[in-house]
Amino acid sequence: MKKTQLSKLFLVVLVISLCNCQEVKKESGPEYADQIKTIIEAKNAKIERWYAEGQIDSVAAHFAENCVQMPPHQPPLIGIDNFKNAWKQNVQIGTWNFDLVTNDVKANGDLAAEYGSYILTFTPNENSPIPAMTDEGNYVVLWQRINGDWKIVWDAPSPTTPMPMPAAMDTIPN
Repeated sequence: MKKTQLSKLFLVVLVISLCNCQEVKKESGPEYADQIKTIIEAKNAKIERWYAEGQIDSVAAHFAENCVQMPPHQPPLIGIDNFKNAWKQNVQIGTWNFDLVTNDVKANGDLAAEYGSYILTFTPNENSPIPAMTDEGNYVVLWQRINGDWKIVWDAPSPTTPMPMPAAMDTIPN
């Protein structure tokens, strides 16, 4: 009798293990990455619109509480409150239009890495200390599924446009 119960228990454990392996396979590989890419592209379209409209709380809803955004030539914005505070100041001086293009996504389980390119166009208002500008570059974003929703954990843009140099730097001999 005990031998039969042990055999049944072993069979149940084996079936559960096989089911878990199949579930993991569903959450990895090219098809899974394509599904997550579609989700990310839809989120990016909303994020682009909300940045342009200055709706930073809406943008922030797509970031994790412990997010890290690494703006070029500046210290990182660590945590959702620092992200919101910095961007609420930014939108007070002008309009930020992002064009985000997701080039590739690698995903496994609750994590996904997005590689993309961007064009940022800044249009200053009358109080802006920053002139109009356009910036282009690439970015890597780490996404994490948190409570069933994909959130940005790390956001790292890398500009490909040259860093503006002060006029005095132009006169330095080689």
